[in-house]
Amino acid sequence: MPLGPASSAINIQGPTVLEASSNVLRTPTKVTIHPVALFSILDHYLRRTEHQDRVIGTLLGTRHENEVEVRSSFAVLHSETDEQVAVDMDYHRTMYELHHKVNPKEVIVGWYSTGSNLNTYSALIQNFYSQETAPHQAIHVALNTGVEEGQEAGVKAYISSPVGVFPKPENCVFVPVPVELRFHDAERAGLDLLVDTANSSSSTSPQPVADLEIIEKAILSVSDMLDRVLSYVRAVLAGEKKGDPAVGRYLMDTLGASTDDLEKGSFNASLQDTLMVTYLANLVRSQAEVSSRLALTAAS
Repeated sequence: MPLGPASSAINIQGPTVLEASSNVLRTPTKVTIHPVALFSILDHYLRRTEHQDRVIGTLLGTRHENEVEVRSSFAVLHSETDEQVAVDMDYHRTMYELHHKVNPKEVIVGWYSTGSNLNTYSALIQNFYSQETAPHQAIHVALNTGVEEGQEAGVKAYISSPVGVFPKPENCVFVPVPVELRFHDAERAGLDLLVDTANSSSSTSPQPVADLEIIEKAILSVSDMLDRVLSYVRAVLAGEKKGDPAVGRYLMDTLGASTDDLEKGSFNASLQDTLMVTYLANLVRSQAEVSSRLALTAAS
């Protein structure tokens, strides 16, 4: 799910010496963010002091070749004035050690800030996080809350590139990187509840729905998608619409993989569980009948 308005900026990817030799280090070309990280950033923004124009924090996640996946984040104390910027590095490292004990697979991938203002202080903070993520590049996620007049809410991601023959920490250019929202199936119910609350005309927020209602909505959604796919396939077979080979391959791979998983995976496991429960129930029933007959025989 794309975040924010479409950008016409050119994404620059320059290969380094290490990339050309071993392909171990690669420039991030895509950033995905989970809702938990976004909610943490918004909560940090709501708890800011009156004198803070923006808040910053650390992003935690994983790297997969050219993609960076942001799974969580935590706030970092900092103060920013017209003359200087100060970041509590000890607090940052202490929080990261605590997070690392809980989630050892998550590492520092960059930092976040609220607002869309990229200045010299942003370059200095980017330089600090580049040292924390070395030898990988640090990403910067800018979340615009949209509370300021004329500002549109959205999320943008950047990587930095040094400028000049003898680059300084405060001299760099921020290169935009495509960013998307990614969420698991278990998080969809919470997101749907937030959307219903935002679209509700009443001041009372809707209550979380039961599991059966969630399953019912999911089944109705799947049924609607299957109807659309079926109508598309029928239109292509009847010659009413020109078929798209990419869509056909995608449907074949999706339905084929789903059928294979259904036959060999979860369906067999569920069937075995059902048969085991049925067998145990019949065994208990037979045992009870034998016991009752033995009791009647002993009594007579």
